[in-house]
Amino acid sequence: MRKMTARQRQVISLLVSSEGEMTAAEIAGSVGVSVRTVHREMEEIERILQSFGLLLSRKSGKGIQLGGPAEGIEELRRFLREAKPAEYSGEERKVMELCRLLEAEEPVKLFALSHSLKVTAATISYDLDELEPWLRKFSLRLIRRRGYGVEIEGSEFDKRRALSRLAAEHLDQSDLVGYGVHTESNPMFAKLLTAVGQDRLIEIENTFWDMEWGWTLELPEIVYMELLIGLAIAVRRVEIGRGIDSVDSAGYSRKSEHRNIPGAEQFIARLEEELKIRFPKAEILHIAGLFDRAQDSFSSADSAYGDIGLMELVYRLTENVIRRTGLPFQSDRTLREGLLEHMEPALRRIREGTRIRNPLLNPIRRDYEELFQIIRLSVEELELDLSIPDEEIGFLVMHFGASLERLNQLKRKVRAILVCSSGLSSSRLLAIRLSKELPQIEILGNASWYEAARMPESEYDLIISTIDLPLPRDRYIRISPLLTPEETVRLLDYIQNTTLREQPGGAAGENGGASPADRALERLLSYKGLLDEIIGLMERFRYHPLDNTGLPLAVMLRSMLDQLEAGIIDDNDLMVERLLERERLGSQVIPDTGLALFHARSSHVRESSLTLYRLRSPVMLEGEQEVSVILLMLAPRKLAKESLEVLSEISSMLLNTELVELLQEKTEEEIRAFLSAELLRFFENKR
Repeated sequence: MRKMTARQRQVISLLVSSEGEMTAAEIAGSVGVSVRTVHREMEEIERILQSFGLLLSRKSGKGIQLGGPAEGIEELRRFLREAKPAEYSGEERKVMELCRLLEAEEPVKLFALSHSLKVTAATISYDLDELEPWLRKFSLRLIRRRGYGVEIEGSEFDKRRALSRLAAEHLDQSDLVGYGVHTESNPMFAKLLTAVGQDRLIEIENTFWDMEWGWTLELPEIVYMELLIGLAIAVRRVEIGRGIDSVDSAGYSRKSEHRNIPGAEQFIARLEEELKIRFPKAEILHIAGLFDRAQDSFSSADSAYGDIGLMELVYRLTENVIRRTGLPFQSDRTLREGLLEHMEPALRRIREGTRIRNPLLNPIRRDYEELFQIIRLSVEELELDLSIPDEEIGFLVMHFGASLERLNQLKRKVRAILVCSSGLSSSRLLAIRLSKELPQIEILGNASWYEAARMPESEYDLIISTIDLPLPRDRYIRISPLLTPEETVRLLDYIQNTTLREQPGGAAGENGGASPADRALERLLSYKGLLDEIIGLMERFRYHPLDNTGLPLAVMLRSMLDQLEAGIIDDNDLMVERLLERERLGSQVIPDTGLALFHARSSHVRESSLTLYRLRSPVMLEGEQEVSVILLMLAPRKLAKESLEVLSEISSMLLNTELVELLQEKTEEEIRAFLSAELLRFFENKR
């Protein structure tokens, strides 16, 4: 019996490529189904494997492993490479059709599509009907004529945008960067990975990293991955003869006339040398535009702690959940910080129409069934102007679930770095599960896959990842964010037999683990950091009246910066541009007030500052909102965690009507006294 579905091929290929046992949860996370579905497929998979003389070994507490003679395993590998799946899902079929049409040099006959996918021409025609609205989102047209065939008409720039969206909707980081990727398990993934240039992605990423630009180190992981996908697609399109050959079709020409062209020229020159391919000159504008967009994205991401609208949304969501559960979520600052960092990019992606992927949705709904319904109702009560999918609700549940399980820290012996593809929600949930089940693990922090790949081994004892990494298998262990009992046993076994064994003296604590005295010193230093930031901000807080009559916004901002104390910033013109850019990203007006918070983080800011301006003439800001008071908050780009916490706390205070009234009417001394008292309370609650 040699027929198998696409899903069965995925599961079997994972087992073939695994060097040890895999838990059902790991398989479910990789395939994107529930653990129950994996168990349901296993009976049929066992029958398929028997035809190759192979069997499955299921060990309680460890997982599932493929066993049998080497000849049988090699025969199975050949079969997976050569055979076609017995079926494609409708979604898989449409992805393959899009990839074929986006790469075709000429119209593709309907018969050719139906024959390659083993379905009728009527089925392909129905698929194309459904794809037309999706393509229109990218200004692309689907041309169909009898006797002519099918083709996608539009600019090369728009075709690349469509490919980027396909990658975002159907691939995760393991697919793109993990050494453990085996695309023979699903021809759809293989086709899509080829279309987006995955085979060149690591070479491109290494070249990009070697440019050593300061701004690249500040990119959030999701922005970093979007940029790499855009670059990989550009390389792939050039390699198949779809390079951008004119300025008009570059897509970003007007914007890129002022930024990143020199950097794009340097990068392309380095790529040409590394990859041995030639880029058309117009590609410089396209690559510069990709760099522009990445910088704009992290400028937006910077603003989460100063976005009053977002803070109000997080506050309302938390209050809705508190009302339904009676639990004190408002006291959990980690929850608030996590929601602030997560929700801004998540809401932006939903508004852009990007599909939210959450492979853990089914186990989340099972393990947190009641909380899932509470979060769903709490989100609906916000009455947002967009529909929030269950996948995003699942991520929010992980944040609140992590808060539910948050425990006091215990003594630890093994230093670990976490790498999670789903961001802070999954990493925090995993960290809390680890602290509960394996308290000897000290979580040093979260890292992106590209940071983990370059981190010196002396800085950690263990990398725990929820995705495949571009590292040898003995450098990390992969588990699911939900940390099943089977995975707990496997992780403990790995620590005892691999991590501790590799360390001199047989114990991590003797080398890298912090002693109780060291941990006490770390806490004291953290307290000192908080106090230093609070005292510095309060000492530097100033109030200035400002005669802005007849001044444009840019000139008014320059006048505000000119009144700052010497040494706060080193380039007033650049800071004006940064503040204007932040204003264009969205309103900074405190709801139902005449007060606005202007804020920015920049390498041109030397030390944090807080300054109040009362305007002689009200000014109209983005969204047709009039303000007469502006609070200016500036901070350096590189900021200690403690400093960021203080600035975040001040931003959240602006939802307090008493502080708003003080800022609008009272003296500098009265405002400083109020802020000092509130920040002292914040500091005392941190201890």
